[in-house]
Amino acid sequence: MFPATAHVCAARLNPRAALSRIIPDLEFDTTRQDPERLIIRLPTTWSQDLFEKNGFAMAQEKLFKDIQVRSSEIGIRTIGLNDLWQSLKEGYDDFNATPTVGMFLAVLLYLLFALLLTLSLVGGNLLHLAFPIVAGFTLIGPMVSVGLFEMSRRRERGLDVSWRSTFDFVHSASFAPILALSIVMTLLYVAWLFMAQFLYFGLFGQDPPVSASDFVTQLITTRRGGGLIVYGVGLGFLFAFTALAISVVAFPLLLDRPASAATAVAVSFRAVASNPMVMAVWGMIVVVLLAAGAIVFLIGLAAVLPILGHATWHLYRKVVEA
Repeated sequence: MFPATAHVCAARLNPRAALSRIIPDLEFDTTRQDPERLIIRLPTTWSQDLFEKNGFAMAQEKLFKDIQVRSSEIGIRTIGLNDLWQSLKEGYDDFNATPTVGMFLAVLLYLLFALLLTLSLVGGNLLHLAFPIVAGFTLIGPMVSVGLFEMSRRRERGLDVSWRSTFDFVHSASFAPILALSIVMTLLYVAWLFMAQFLYFGLFGQDPPVSASDFVTQLITTRRGGGLIVYGVGLGFLFAFTALAISVVAFPLLLDRPASAATAVAVSFRAVASNPMVMAVWGMIVVVLLAAGAIVFLIGLAAVLPILGHATWHLYRKVVEA
């Protein structure tokens, strides 16, 4: 008898024995007495491998939901002005430790921003929005500084700090809430530009300025120009305070702990409410440093942005309890 024929006959006579010879790890249900029904159970190791390969993403999502912290579980400290200067010093130390990567990130963001600004001004007569566009950069500054927060976090833990490792968070569970909060900050920036244009049209009408020199002349020599400056500064303060309250510790928190975007914003509001004067001073420091970096065609931002980004991480460490 040929070997193949022998295996077929053996399988017909005793299918369990035949299958056990081929796959020794198979398990059979021996509780049933029906000889015509053969129930095969997958081995435990097979089910574990199947879960590890195909069910890991679902398990990770469930685990994140189970362990994410709530706002009430996060403590807030009361800090002083000395903590602000200490945060700036530590941010400067982080910048000196990795100046190449930090400056590269800042220059890259600067080039992208400058390109968008140029396209906006060339694509339409938007001279009246030139200053709001530049000033609004403070609203999205925390969003574009997430990579700098990650660098400070990794350096604090003694991990590798490189260009590639800076964006490792995009593969973590933190990326989704960071993306959601980034969308909120972008919408706030768009709302600021819309309100700035609405204010200009309310004072000067629908006609845009003829030239940059004509626009500047109207600002400093006319009553409407003075009103635009006063109302614009007040409106800008409201938007800047809102952005500060939403994001001052929100983005670092999302990198550091498993939390939702709503929880991070709630903790950020609590941090500002617990330290109103100190946070107001911090906001003024950010505005002054960004303005100083933007004076010479935004070139100074290549150093100012990384230092502020790193300093914000250390400020988060001082305000939020571990």
